[in-house]
Amino acid sequence: MNFWPDNPVLVEVWRSGFLESVHRGALVVLDADGDVLFAAGAIDQPILPRSSNKPVQATAMLASGWAPRSTEELAIGAASHNGEDGHRELVAGMLAAVGLEPEHLGCPPALPMHEPTRARWLAEGRAPERLAMNCSGKHAAMVSACVAAGWPVEGYLERGHPLQQAIEARLAETAEHPVAAVVVDGCGAPQHALPLSGLARGVLSLVQAPEGSQERSVADAMRAHPWLVAGTGREDTELMQAVPGLLVKGGADGVHVAAVPGRGAVALKLDDGSERGRTPVLAAGLRRLGVRDDLLAPWLLTPVSGGDGVVGEIRSAASVNA
Repeated sequence: MNFWPDNPVLVEVWRSGFLESVHRGALVVLDADGDVLFAAGAIDQPILPRSSNKPVQATAMLASGWAPRSTEELAIGAASHNGEDGHRELVAGMLAAVGLEPEHLGCPPALPMHEPTRARWLAEGRAPERLAMNCSGKHAAMVSACVAAGWPVEGYLERGHPLQQAIEARLAETAEHPVAAVVVDGCGAPQHALPLSGLARGVLSLVQAPEGSQERSVADAMRAHPWLVAGTGREDTELMQAVPGLLVKGGADGVHVAAVPGRGAVALKLDDGSERGRTPVLAAGLRRLGVRDDLLAPWLLTPVSGGDGVVGEIRSAASVNA
């Protein structure tokens, strides 16, 4: 039976000293051993992590036989990229290497998320393309894994396909919790419901895995190529560039997960699916892991505009601050 938890306020939006809006949700902070260091809200209530599941999903694809030719290909296999030229070119090369074309991808055609690239496409009258869809790297990794394992590419997005069965089992294993539901994600792939605590444990397991393992290779690739994980101007890219050792992956509808080796992990979900409140809460969680304020400063507060100036801020609620 589904129910909606009575979660606390995690985010406050202040305008000219007036509390304009709040966002409720759940936040969990794990220590380096995977134990709960801090919790607010229903951290054991299953949620849809959306693209925050991608790093762990990539390990299942490696275990199924996917052999990326570079760490760049591995990084974009766990990405939600902007659809910039370098993103699309890398994904196209992955497909060509296994004898496939963009038409083999099950993700829908899209315009690039990167605004200058999108504007150029619109000015040129260019149609949406599958390669530009932000999940095309994951889909290219999926079909590459199918080719490597000898599984059919056709139907690779069906829950009963061997690849999707392997992904589902891997997510449950790393979360230390059974998958509570399987739905259809925005890109057409199966999406697996897990508790926030399980999402955090899964990503923490990657950064703390032994060097040379498949799990660690995903974390290392994403941290080595943060631009491929998201793109120009994106928070995940800039956070990984700013904080040494950080692995971070956002998901749609107000989800974020991050892990730092030797420190722990943070996962959050905003009930209303807001994007604007995620990074102040994520930064508050990372502070609890000992990440320095000077590294987190751009994300602790989000400016609120009024006229030509800044008149307020979006910030984490006092109850979640360290």
